[in-house]
Amino acid sequence: MLVLKCHEELNPKDMERAAEIVRTGGVVVYPTDTVYGMGCDLNNPQAIGRVYSIKKLNHRKPLSLLCSDLKQISAYAQFSGPAFNLMKRITPGPYTLVMQGTRLVPRIMMTKQRTVGIRIPDNEICLELIRSLGNPLVNTSASDMELDELSDPKIIAERYPNIDLLIDAGPLPCEYSTILDISTSPVTILREGKGPIEEFISEV
Repeated sequence: MLVLKCHEELNPKDMERAAEIVRTGGVVVYPTDTVYGMGCDLNNPQAIGRVYSIKKLNHRKPLSLLCSDLKQISAYAQFSGPAFNLMKRITPGPYTLVMQGTRLVPRIMMTKQRTVGIRIPDNEICLELIRSLGNPLVNTSASDMELDELSDPKIIAERYPNIDLLIDAGPLPCEYSTILDISTSPVTILREGKGPIEEFISEV
């Protein structure tokens, strides 16, 4: 496991090194604006399988996508005009948005209703990794709702020794994203987490 320590940003050399590890099938843990995430290259089915294995997840549990901007989201999800206006207001930020996926989303990533959770995290390290990679990251939480200590990268490294890269930005608060289903109207709150809700969804 390679550990890259950082505070607010990685230097360009380390960022390209991180992107190359992901590009070649590596599983990485990285900071977000909520908890640490664990992910891999969307275009690498074997790496996606490793994420499920490392986290010991049931394959029926869909993973989410982390995108760098709204333009990238538009290639992987379908949404209405009002939903787009909402997305412009709350992204980047601590919101996972459930939308209808496009054909570019691997089947294993979607629910039976062909929806997928997508978010743009308000964390420059994570965003720069996605930009350097050139496509979204498959994402799940590296933490555990019942084990707050997994927001500490040192303990994450001990818990998941089989990951290929850990981007260590120090301990993070154990705050999970709010999950909003914007595939239907009105918007449905699937999980309340970090960030305000009602003031944003009242108009959709």
